[in-house]
Amino acid sequence: MKLPRDLGGEELAALLGRYGYKITRQTGSHMRLTSTSKGFEHHITIPRHKPLRVGTLSSIVNEIAAYLEIERQELVKELSR
Repeated sequence: MKLPRDLGGEELAALLGRYGYKITRQTGSHMRLTSTSKGFEHHITIPRHKPLRVGTLSSIVNEIAAYLEIERQELVKELSR
């Protein structure tokens, strides 16, 4: 399944809330999200751009899928809803 082409940073942050990510700070046009669902902190920085570039979104999805120990395609399917 292809990555969504119209997903913005704010929307992505809201969707990642389902997986325990919360916005911990914001500096300029970037947000820092943190999750502690696996017993240790995982930080990810997301730009607040609309839409996110495909390469940027792909990198973010890969990192989150690795942290959550789920398939990348499963995460992409959830984001496409």
